Amino acid sequence: MHDGTELTGRRAAAEYLRQLLLKPGPYRDAWRSHVDRPRDGFINQLAVAEVISGKHASRTRPGEGLPPYQARDVVTGALFGGHLTAATLETFITAFGFAEEEADRLRRLLAGSSRISVMSGSRAVAASAEPDVDAAFGPRKHQTLALHDHVWVGADGRIDRARTMQVIEATAPSVDRVPTMFDTNLLTLEVGQGCKELIGPVRRIGADIFAFEILLARTLDIGDTLSLEYMRTYRYAGHEAPSEREFRRAAMRHADGLDMRVEFHPDRLPGRVWWSRWDGVDGDVMEREAVSLDSQHSVHRYLRSLEKSVAGFYWEWGARDQAN
Repeated sequence: MHDGTELTGRRAAAEYLRQLLLKPGPYRDAWRSHVDRPRDGFINQLAVAEVISGKHASRTRPGEGLPPYQARDVVTGALFGGHLTAATLETFITAFGFAEEEADRLRRLLAGSSRISVMSGSRAVAASAEPDVDAAFGPRKHQTLALHDHVWVGADGRIDRARTMQVIEATAPSVDRVPTMFDTNLLTLEVGQGCKELIGPVRRIGADIFAFEILLARTLDIGDTLSLEYMRTYRYAGHEAPSEREFRRAAMRHADGLDMRVEFHPDRLPGRVWWSRWDGVDGDVMEREAVSLDSQHSVHRYLRSLEKSVAGFYWEWGARDQAN
């Protein structure tokens, strides 16, 4: 018999660990350097073991390092066998040099935190249609009074993470949860102030959209307001797609006070950026306005309201980046 929380925590931490190793960047490069013909979406366990064995050997006296064949058993059990322990997790963290926030998130997932959910998928698509949302969650019981998105684009040219602050107002009695949706490139969602935990199963609405519920820190009556905070991290697999060069918001009904900021890594600045409005979630760009980066390598736009529309930023890289 296993404690359900512990088992769920192990699985969640193992999934996040797998996705970190698959995400394009230094972690994937570290183990891929030991593979002659790496395959997208596939983790070579022996190659991961080589990284762990090498780091382990560098911290021990000659002859006392962990042999690769033993490290492979550790890798297999941790990533795919449900045997991820705190000690093994620290071995991975040290060997691959995970960033502090990633290491902290792994530890909390392993501990069974209900404030973090791990997801993975194939590609980014627009939000699902309103009837699908109503079928999954019923009529909406709140409205958005303010919504602030701060998005960070990494040195690899892909969206790395986004922090959202949202102020909601209850439009029905006894509102204790709110639904939320993200595309399948989302890797983790972590809730903060105003949120108690993520609840219920993660549901698919359409082919490529996650939908789930956030339990609020307190129950709201009609007219009550609450500020919510949540952080998302992303994983993009394979070759860069056009959807990775945009960040936008879709208001199926009405949202007030939309504030959006996209910040680019100084080592990878876009050649051109536009503030745009799309013809629905699956439509083409209807209107666009060229915008310039500020001194902090970011673009910003505030809208007093957004109603039944899709708006946001999209960008193109410079000639040198496109050539690469």
